[in-house]
Order: sequence, then structure tokens, then C-alpha cells
Amino acid sequence: MARKGPGARLARVLLLLALGFVVVSALAVLTLRWVDPWTSAVMLESRIEAWRAGNAQYRLRQTWVDAAQMSPSCARAVVAAEDQLFAEHAGFDFEAIRKAAEHNARSRRVRGASTISQQVAKNLFLWRGRSWVRKGFEVWFTVLIETLWPKERILEVYLNIAEFGRGIYGVEAAAQTFWGKHAKRLTRVEAATLAAVLPNPRRYRADAPSPYVQRRRDWILRQMSGLEMPAATGGVPRARETR
Repeated sequence: MARKGPGARLARVLLLLALGFVVVSALAVLTLRWVDPWTSAVMLESRIEAWRAGNAQYRLRQTWVDAAQMSPSCARAVVAAEDQLFAEHAGFDFEAIRKAAEHNARSRRVRGASTISQQVAKNLFLWRGRSWVRKGFEVWFTVLIETLWPKERILEVYLNIAEFGRGIYGVEAAAQTFWGKHAKRLTRVEAATLAAVLPNPRRYRADAPSPYVQRRRDWILRQMSGLEMPAATGGVPRARETR
């Protein structure tokens, strides 16, 4: 029998590694359908950044709460602000991607088109930055999340790990920090204000909203009025049907 060359052995090793990654990543995502994550890749990266910078004052705040312990306005606000087709798409909004690509081709200001599912994939599993490798992992984890989790779980995880201020993750920590109340008691305006800072939570402040944040908050409030939370979608906000 002919001995396999180094190229064949390397290909076999790479194939086994790829299969191992597929199995491990799928099991991890499936587990998190029921087990609440105690942290995220972005939170870990923030801790490391603070440690490397010698920032002894840095404090990460995050308290997990189930969806039932959040004001319904929280879900309605982030869907209105970030992904109004969340209930309909399978993880990717291709029309938004097309429009973002056209905009980015003629403008220096880069516009993103990430859905809530993609943002969960990035925040939970991946590092910050832009590269084709990272984008490939993002697509893979987004497919897994959409396949293995219901939409309600995706939204619940997003509302618990999204960054709403420097070191402030999740709606419960944000509500406690900015308004001294639980996420269950957030008003429509407060929820919309939190959603308004999501494009850049390290620059914009929910407790001292700039004119831009106020304008965006008011736009989100108008968009929220066009969403409903029917029982058929498990309470996931979706655009009202026109008759």
C-alpha cells in the first residue's frame, strides 16, 4: 500500500479540525438555547482591553433577566431601531445588505446591515473588527442561531448582552445604571432611548441624550407604533399588516 504523502496527511488533519469545529460550535449554540450565557466574547474583550490599559476603575455591569422580566417596550424598541424584519427573515436581510453595499460604494461613511441575529452571533462568539475571516464565522454562527433557537430566545439573548454604555451590558444593567429601576419598569421613551444609542454606545449616552440621540429616539418611537407583538410570533415584534 502506498504511503500517504504530507499533503494528504495535512488535508486529513484540516478536515478533522473543520469537522470538530462544526460539531463543537453547533453543540455550544444548542446548549445556549436553554442555558443563559454568563458572559460574551465582547464582554471578555472589554475586560482584557481595560486590564491592558491599566484601567483599574473599569467596571463591567451586566445582570441577566428573562424576557418576562423586561418591559415589552424593550423588545419593540430594539426591533424598531435595528431590524424591523426580524420576525420574518432567516438571519439575513438581503435587501438591507444590498442597500448598504450601494451606499458604502459611494460614501466614506460605512453603513452596516447586520440583523439582530447577526449581532448576537458577533457579540456572543466573535472578536471586534472587520475581516473576511470574521465575517465567515459570523455567517456560520448566525445560521446556527437561527436554526437552533426560536426568535424569542434570540431577542432575549440580544437584550441581555447588547452594550448600552461603556461597560454596561443588557437592559437590566442599563435600567439600573441610568434610571435606578428594573428593566420591567422601563417606559416606552426610556426603552427607545436605549435603542437610540446602540449604533455607538461608547459615544452616545442614554442618561444625557445628545440632540442626535433625541432625534433618533423620537424616530424609534414612531416606528414602534407600527409594530405589534402577536401571540403567533411568541410576542416577537413585527410590522403590522396593512389592510
